[in-house]
Parts: sequence; structure tokens; C-alpha cells
Amino acid sequence: MRLSPAPAFPALVFRKSSYSSVQNCLEFADLPGGAAIRDSKHPEHRPLAVPNVEWAGFVGAVKQGRL
Repeated sequence: MRLSPAPAFPALVFRKSSYSSVQNCLEFADLPGGAAIRDSKHPEHRPLAVPNVEWAGFVGAVKQGRL
């Protein structure tokens, strides 16, 4: 998996994952061709851009309880 800083999109709308807990909060925003992810405890940090195929694999693993 290749992670890279998300491009500077000022209009990113982040949503909190329904699988997040109080201690472990992941937020994500849609990007063309992927998703931007960030830690909700540090929204000032630049998010990571993840291509669609890797994002889909991650979401699937979480839903199946493998992560």
C-alpha cells in the first residue's frame, strides 16, 4: 500500500467512521480516485491520500473484523 499526503483540497468534508471509538477515531473524506484519512485527535495534520483499491480493502477488512 502506498500512502501519500493528500492534495490540498480546502473543501474536504471529513466524516467520522462508524467503527471509531472514543480513543480510536478515524475520519475520512472522498477524493477523486480514493479517500483522504486523518486522526480526528489531530485534524491540523495533513491527511493521507489512499487509492480506491486500498481504501476498499481496508474498509472490507474492518467490516469483516479482520482489523
